[in-house]
Amino acid sequence: MKRRFVVCKLPRAGLVLNLSESRIEVTRTPTYGGTMNQKRTLFLALLTGVVMLSLLTSVGLLASGSQRVQLNPTEQQQTIDAVVQQRIQQTAQAQQQIALTRTVEAAFSRALTATAGFEATVNAQINTALTATQQAGIQATQQALMSSVVAVAQEFDGVTMVLVPAGCFMMGTPDDEIARLNTEYGTDWFLNESPQHEVCFDQPFWIDQTEVTQADFERLGGVKANANYFDGDQRPVEQITWFEARDFCALRGARLPTESEWEYAARGPDNRVYPWGNTWKENNTVWSGNSDRQTAPVGNLIAGASWVGALDMSGNVWEWVSSLVLPYDSTEDREAETGNRTYVLRVLRGGSWNDGGTDSLRAGNRVRLNPVSRYLSVGFRCARSS
Repeated sequence: MKRRFVVCKLPRAGLVLNLSESRIEVTRTPTYGGTMNQKRTLFLALLTGVVMLSLLTSVGLLASGSQRVQLNPTEQQQTIDAVVQQRIQQTAQAQQQIALTRTVEAAFSRALTATAGFEATVNAQINTALTATQQAGIQATQQALMSSVVAVAQEFDGVTMVLVPAGCFMMGTPDDEIARLNTEYGTDWFLNESPQHEVCFDQPFWIDQTEVTQADFERLGGVKANANYFDGDQRPVEQITWFEARDFCALRGARLPTESEWEYAARGPDNRVYPWGNTWKENNTVWSGNSDRQTAPVGNLIAGASWVGALDMSGNVWEWVSSLVLPYDSTEDREAETGNRTYVLRVLRGGSWNDGGTDSLRAGNRVRLNPVSRYLSVGFRCARSS
């Protein structure tokens, strides 16, 4: 290992000081004798050497290798200044490197965050597209099925009826929708549409494609006490009691539809909100917004057809059904025979030309009425078993 040292000459004392990292060597020249002054000078030289060695070691100024250096005070200060300046430069460079590293780390972190956000956005868009595609496929399948079912129609005594196939549906309205309706109208009336429950039909049945017209009612021998308020062969019968409607259907070898049959024919297995779908369309029904405050000829609004091709199941006139007014979770017989008792309430379905609220024209809406009541907004249609 190379050693560092400094040589310091003291000619007047006849001495040469060799200052290394580990010791001080004193070489005496033969010029002077061993007087008291020389001894004093020698002592001072030794003391000077110790101080210089300590100073040079603390600032790292000893020369490397075996090179000999002579330093005067000016050179010592310049060397110290150079070392200090070097340290300052090294510190500044280190700080710049740290700052650069932190900048790169921050940029990388932002890039990772942006990448994660982009990935989440892309995944959401893909999921939305897949959901839309699946929904489109389901709707296309349902529409194809419904189109094939709509074609099943047959005339009975000159009245067109459509076939409702066997199957299941959810009768009634979901609780969250009922809560919305009650809140919007400030009532608890819509609770009569709950609880929603599954109803299945093991056998198909037939239902009139339209409400019973005034022409068919007269042609087939229908009897009622009050004349129609709005006269016209193709307008629906109105101002008719539940009993009069029941008796006319019996003349045809038919019957009033049950409440569940009526709703199934209107909504179908996909539980539509309206007969034509889940979105309100004002031109698909005869209601207060377009009726000019009167009934309209039946069967003209083809776009409002239900899944089996039944027409006018929303609007034009309310329709009597056979069922008693009972809660959906009641254990009583909804189709119990009550004879001619007039105090037993019956159900009406479908809404009419006089209704302005679109919620009244939903397929799930149900109202009650005394069976002997007659209104210019109430009519009916018939059904028969297959």
